[in-house]
Amino acid sequence: MKNILSKFGPFLGLLLVVGLFSIDSEVREYFLSFANFKIVLTQTVIVAIGALGMTLIIISGGIDLSVGSVIAFTSVVGALLIQQEWPLVAVVLGVIAAGGLIGLFNGLAIAGLRVTPFIITLGTLGIARGVAKWLANNETVNYDTSPLNSWMTTLNPFDKTLPAGAWVAVGLAVLTAIMLRRTVFGRHIFAIGSNEATARLCGVATVRNKIYIYVLAGCFFGLAGLMQLSRLRQGDPTVAIGVELDIIAAVIIGGASLHGGVGTVLGSMIGALIMAVLRNGSQQMGWPTYFQEIIIGLVIIAAVFLDRLRQTRTN
Repeated sequence: MKNILSKFGPFLGLLLVVGLFSIDSEVREYFLSFANFKIVLTQTVIVAIGALGMTLIIISGGIDLSVGSVIAFTSVVGALLIQQEWPLVAVVLGVIAAGGLIGLFNGLAIAGLRVTPFIITLGTLGIARGVAKWLANNETVNYDTSPLNSWMTTLNPFDKTLPAGAWVAVGLAVLTAIMLRRTVFGRHIFAIGSNEATARLCGVATVRNKIYIYVLAGCFFGLAGLMQLSRLRQGDPTVAIGVELDIIAAVIIGGASLHGGVGTVLGSMIGALIMAVLRNGSQQMGWPTYFQEIIIGLVIIAAVFLDRLRQTRTN
């Protein structure tokens, strides 16, 4: 039973959430439709891409609270680059690099100076948000048009094709899973999270690898900011407040441990889907926003409780 819950727990959680919102026959007719399925997948993209980066960090025994601010910052950077008429490829690379730069700062401070990840990323949460507001003059950054706008569009939900952003998230999830399971760097991530001191004694360059982890995660967060820009079609320095909680909850619900050394990409993706279904189903049920926030908060607490329960059984 423990093995079943460990391997299939996220899937069972997803089925439970879907079943909960399918009880009401009036809601079920649209909730289980392909049109709503497409909307849910599109809403999952930003959290899912952010969860890929957070999975790497949490498996390595770290945490990053600055994700929401990084998403806002990189979306503003992208909008400013489009305003300057940069080519699409240059905009994409520039936004990803902006996220990676913040990840480099976090990695150098956490691994190089041995500062607690919670404190450093709490600081960069404020720095990134403040810089975003400064660059945007404390207002939204608008632009005429861009091919980027079609990446997250759901203007025709009855169209059977998924937006490009969803396929980007799926492709990155596959590549990240292969990297974690099939490469030396991936094995080093698990080793650092399981026991950093032992990994160091075994010859793992823990400082350098932790810097790489935060830089790579920052690139994922930058790409999530690009998807946020595509969704809103403007750079907004006030968006994604609290999205780091959804991302962390998605990773923990997916089976990762806050103590490090445990986690899967598939589990994190299912966790991100659960968070999207919760928000979508709450809207379909007509529940007020504050009630949705209470539910998400309870889910986060439950995720941490499950993590502690798994850790206790392991010990």
